[in-house]
Amino acid sequence: MPIKVRLTVMNFVQFFIWGAWLISLGGYMGSQLNFSGLQIGSVYSTMGIASVCMPGLLGIVADRWVNAERVFAVAHFIAAGALIAATKVADFQTFYILMLINSLFYMPTLALSNSVCYNVLTRKGFDVVKAFPPIRVWGTVGFIVAMWIVDLLGWTKSTGQLYLAAGAGLFLGCYAFTVPPSPPFLGETREKSLASSLGLDAFVLFKEKNTALFFIFSLLLGAALQITNAFGGPFLDDFKATYPDSFGVQHPNLLLSISQISETFFILLIPFFLTRFGIRKVILFSIFAWVLRFGLFGLGNPDDRLYLLVLSMIIYGMAFDFFNISGSLYVEKVAEPKIRSSAQGLFMIMTNGFGAIIGGYGSGWVVDHFTSTMGIRDWPSIWFTFSGYALVLAVLFLLVFRDRRIETASASIPS
Repeated sequence: MPIKVRLTVMNFVQFFIWGAWLISLGGYMGSQLNFSGLQIGSVYSTMGIASVCMPGLLGIVADRWVNAERVFAVAHFIAAGALIAATKVADFQTFYILMLINSLFYMPTLALSNSVCYNVLTRKGFDVVKAFPPIRVWGTVGFIVAMWIVDLLGWTKSTGQLYLAAGAGLFLGCYAFTVPPSPPFLGETREKSLASSLGLDAFVLFKEKNTALFFIFSLLLGAALQITNAFGGPFLDDFKATYPDSFGVQHPNLLLSISQISETFFILLIPFFLTRFGIRKVILFSIFAWVLRFGLFGLGNPDDRLYLLVLSMIIYGMAFDFFNISGSLYVEKVAEPKIRSSAQGLFMIMTNGFGAIIGGYGSGWVVDHFTSTMGIRDWPSIWFTFSGYALVLAVLFLLVFRDRRIETASASIPS
């Protein structure tokens, strides 16, 4: 089998695992385990906890001592085992611990998967910039396919989603041993300090006002990333009393998957927007897109206002992609060459680490605040609160963030 096809399969399954439960687990926890909003949010925050340190730690192991594909395989085995164990428990504390273990070992595989692909493609003589994107896009396809399978098999409110993810994880762990080896790098990699490997040396960027402001906004906006992942399912499930036969209630994952489909579309638009408007304005467009994303959820329903929910899903592509890619480009421009890798790691820690932790617990608190003693959730108030939060961020960003290094410069992306 050609090496590109083999790496495509690896990327497909890598994100298939995540797509099997990420969007629908909130619905399962709410309807079957009767977890509160704060408990659901805290389970999703485990991914943020894992993102703070584990990618760096397992990356060090892969860089210095053990082949990357072997670290990748073992991590998937452990993560899959935790998912299988989670299907057997119903109490929050045990479930939380098992999902934390899963996150601690699954989240690092996102970076390790890229590392293995880069290593193998380079060793085989491919141009990574041109060869990797067509391979990586199949990861998004895998995520969507998993969501559709879970929905069509009726597993959005059952442990079937966890078994599916675990089975795919065990398969990928075995499959990883069949890809060409990615041995540790000698020399400079072994000499790097622990702080450098974890991206801590990039904290020097906080000395500059605008860069510090950017990372603070990254953290605050990162809090928005997991909100609809955690509560999109429970939101649609609560319409089963009023619109039991509606498409959104019957097929929540199919509806929510439009968000992921939208991502692939907006990725193609990023070069045009960056060239025409520059990094700062594209980031601002992203924040305002989050305002609309949440606001349309507050106005919509899965029946006569289904079009508003669909529009919200489409806008998600702009909200998610525009910030992540333009933010990454901003970091690339302002960081000195010797700390650029660490700076990118810090950007991920702020958004997917600390931001996700704050978002998980904060969104859970908001959901519980607008839940009556009878367990009825006031979803419009919940979504409008999130929308208001994003609007405040947008206004503050517009007023306080001005960096001359990117104010007039346009960005380009290699084709």
